Amino acid sequence: MTTPDTPATDTSTSCAPAPERAAGPPGRGRRGLIAFLGLAYLGMWLSMSPLLASGYLRTDSRTETGALEQVCIAVAMMTPALAAVLVIRYVEPAGRGRVREALALRWPSPPGRAVRACLMALAVPAGLTLIALGIGAAAGTYPWGEMRWSGLGAWAVGMLLQLLPSLPLFFGEELGWQGYLFPRLAQDGRPRRLLWAYPATGVVFALWHLPTLLMGGQYPGRPWYVSVPAMLVSCTLALPILTWLRLRSGSVIPAVVGHAFVSTVSVSMVKEFADQDVTPDPLRMGLFGWPGWIAMAAFVAFLAATGRLRHPGATAPRPGRSPARGTAGGGPVR
Repeated sequence: MTTPDTPATDTSTSCAPAPERAAGPPGRGRRGLIAFLGLAYLGMWLSMSPLLASGYLRTDSRTETGALEQVCIAVAMMTPALAAVLVIRYVEPAGRGRVREALALRWPSPPGRAVRACLMALAVPAGLTLIALGIGAAAGTYPWGEMRWSGLGAWAVGMLLQLLPSLPLFFGEELGWQGYLFPRLAQDGRPRRLLWAYPATGVVFALWHLPTLLMGGQYPGRPWYVSVPAMLVSCTLALPILTWLRLRSGSVIPAVVGHAFVSTVSVSMVKEFADQDVTPDPLRMGLFGWPGWIAMAAFVAFLAATGRLRHPGATAPRPGRSPARGTAGGGPVR
């Protein structure tokens, strides 16, 4: 605390793709989902087991993570992608040999569209974070510090340089959530399926973090009965935004960039702009606190009201058929 087929008409002029069916027979699809969830969750718990066994507990949001914590987190973040690849190759035989296409692991095409999609994945969470900080400041829960305008540009460049090496880890998560899970829950993209797919993926995404929540990872100093519901709300609201980035670009890559920004730069923004004498409280400050819930809920409502979350391409490809190049569940959305 994270997209494919040919439109019924020419892809150069239409962005209304023909809906796809879920991969394989219903029984095989259910087996694939169960296997994916089992592997992803088991991998997370095994990766965190050294910290759980040692009694590790994070009680302060300014506490730096040590080497062991970083290794465990890195391994855990790769488990959703590993689970997705294993399921596609060995549980869903139709997916053998086309893992990249099945997970929408491609650059948006043409190159200009890829650049715009990645910039959007940076700008949207940045804007939402600033709105959340503003809401917190207005409510008296976020103490703005003295703005150091002269060093702001250097800080921003430093944050982006720090974000780049973390991207492979966020591929590990989003290839699982946006590349595998959401398309299979959404199936043919009908409203009833989407109404189920968005919250279900968000809940799976949130509960996957349970081991870290028990150790105070996302909400330091908070008991599990506070941090777990807070994470459920946060992930359920963030998931549609990441999915929108995936669907509008036809690629999982912008969702990866957006997730990386939320988990690194957005958190740093809370600390950078706050009074240095105050310890940030993630539950009352930032994107995954209640001010961020308001900001994200308003943006998700906008996406839903303008049809940006309704997309027939939120589906898994049919057996034996590869998605058209440059599409992810069809053409782009707005």
